[in-house]
Amino acid sequence: MDNRSVKPLRRIDLARATGCNLETVRYYETVGIMPDPPRSAKGYRSYDDAHVRRLKFVMRSRDLGFTLEEIRGLLGLVDDRSQTCADVQAVAEGHLKDVQAKIADLTRIERVLSETVARCTGDAVPECAVIDALLDV
Repeated sequence: MDNRSVKPLRRIDLARATGCNLETVRYYETVGIMPDPPRSAKGYRSYDDAHVRRLKFVMRSRDLGFTLEEIRGLLGLVDDRSQTCADVQAVAEGHLKDVQAKIADLTRIERVLSETVARCTGDAVPECAVIDALLDV
């Protein structure tokens, strides 16, 4: 058994341990995504492995495109210890539908831009298919 005590982390250490920007850690604390850490006797914030896990959860969720409100909802389920797989699935399915809609929009945008750029001559003349297409909207 290891009897060494785990040294608490400072905010900068938390940021380094997770690869999160220091200002982002501050922001997540301000908006309540990250809980206020306990303070040491000298008043310093004292983060631990639970904070590291939570911040990694938040960062991975952001990487997957979840909004802060969606993340707040997921964390609420975890924090209340009331989550069921069905609850989490409902949030994830809603997010998946949003992602699929964005992909469809981006695919449409890509197609229109490709067609428009293909019509552009690139010549040193004032007429331009891209500008014409934008004016026709």
